[in-house]
Amino acid sequence: MPATQVIARDRHAQFLYACASVGSTMELIAVELRHLQRTELREAQEGFKPGQKGSSAMPHKRNPIAAETISGLSRVLRGNLQAGLQDVALWHERDISHSSVERIVLPDSALLAYYVLRRMNRLLQGLQVYPQRMIDNLNSSYGLVFSQPVLLGLVQAGLSRDEAYRIVQENASRSWDENRMFRDLLEADPRVTVPASVLDDAFDLSRAIRHAGRGVDALDALHLG
Repeated sequence: MPATQVIARDRHAQFLYACASVGSTMELIAVELRHLQRTELREAQEGFKPGQKGSSAMPHKRNPIAAETISGLSRVLRGNLQAGLQDVALWHERDISHSSVERIVLPDSALLAYYVLRRMNRLLQGLQVYPQRMIDNLNSSYGLVFSQPVLLGLVQAGLSRDEAYRIVQENASRSWDENRMFRDLLEADPRVTVPASVLDDAFDLSRAIRHAGRGVDALDALHLG
């Protein structure tokens, strides 16, 4: 390929995409943490120093400042990517309509990508997690979070999928409407003739988290810090 004094701007766009991708991944984590910090969930919270103020209007509320900051700055990174893509097309030779943009978005994106990574690292290091709240929230569903393993258990025990689905759906609806435990309704349903061990397995929470330790071990092996 012949040499030219004008650098192809697609490589700038690739760099900006990498920065925006970092920001979007950090925002993915941040949005989940913001959700978990909602007052009615409260399964996790950002670190909160003694004497630190929360919401100015609601003193009981601890605002997820770090997660919100990461979400906002990630939008800036994606906006910078759009500017970089607009710069790919050149008019014969480069002009300052390109470099004027690049002088801002290239250094800013590099710094922002670095900053959101560091900010997320500090957030996770100080994160407070409340396992009992997780259990309480699961229990508030009357056991309906186990509807899928119940369905699969009934099918494996010999029921047709259509019949098993109708049984699970009807009892799940009653559980919501009558504020009754899902398993109690299943055990009282004459159509459910499976051994108790089938329901024991279906309502076993450890089935859902049996691989969680592998994910944590894999992260520990990366030695991030």
